[in-house]
Amino acid sequence: MSAKADPDAPTPSPADREEIDAFCDALWLEDGLARASLASYRSDLQQLALWLARSDETPAAKERSTRALLPQADAARLTRFVADLSHRVAPASQARYVSSLRRYYRFLLARGRIGEDPTLQITQPLKPGRLPKAISETQVDDLLGAPDVDTPLGLRDRAMIETIYASGLRVSELVGLTLNEVSFDMGVVRIFGKGAKERLAPLGEQAVDWLRRYLAEARPDILNGQRSNALFVTARGGAMTRQQFWNLIKRYARIAGIAEERLSPHVLRHAFATHLLNHGADLRVVQLLLGHADISTTQIYTHIASERLKSLHAKHHPRG
Repeated sequence: MSAKADPDAPTPSPADREEIDAFCDALWLEDGLARASLASYRSDLQQLALWLARSDETPAAKERSTRALLPQADAARLTRFVADLSHRVAPASQARYVSSLRRYYRFLLARGRIGEDPTLQITQPLKPGRLPKAISETQVDDLLGAPDVDTPLGLRDRAMIETIYASGLRVSELVGLTLNEVSFDMGVVRIFGKGAKERLAPLGEQAVDWLRRYLAEARPDILNGQRSNALFVTARGGAMTRQQFWNLIKRYARIAGIAEERLSPHVLRHAFATHLLNHGADLRVVQLLLGHADISTTQIYTHIASERLKSLHAKHHPRG
């Protein structure tokens, strides 16, 4: 349950709220961004608007009440805002703010509302290379063996874990799969990921086999006469939720002897990428399979690829 908004918390002026609404509406209409992404942009721009309202160089109070401050911000004020952020938020959050500002001011520039981009001189803060907790291929095998596949629910859970590990799906993509998004002939699932971008994710023979078995032996028993288009269903007839799958993963981690804090659905997605790279996959291929729009998002795995290259060099080069 989300926390209730604080009625006493400061809010941007009506003019700035209208400005932010128009920007987020344009992002939704033009790029189809997900609700969480739009909320992030909205929050970041609200913080900037509040900071501008508190700064010494804002317009006079009378003008402030009628004009939006966001379009008037120049490079100097934005640089000071980012510098102020560096004392209050982590580098990763600071980098997100900078990305939000760049997108907003380029939006204004493209529409001729400002003459130049005031974010050009802002330096993107360096985010520390940070990988999620890793699990080994042996631990994945132990996790896959944890569900009791002699029961309908256990068979469903095995098929879900096989699918997320074989395809590198986000947990929201996994639980959102429908029956018509699975192609057994091609061995792929069709995914509508972030920003409603579509991609095909390969399943592999084992995941296909477990999915076939789940659909034939377990899903009808779980539904018990109910109708659903969701691929992975619960006894209530609806799709499984992210939280339900998260809880299942934690339970199977205990059975498999894996520390609970080391395992989550997101860790399985990273295990997919890490194990691909360990077996020689190209970083660009992993980018496509993960559904990353930008290779920079996949760069956190670069050290894995480089470590494998060094290992291969040491093993096969005459002077390794």
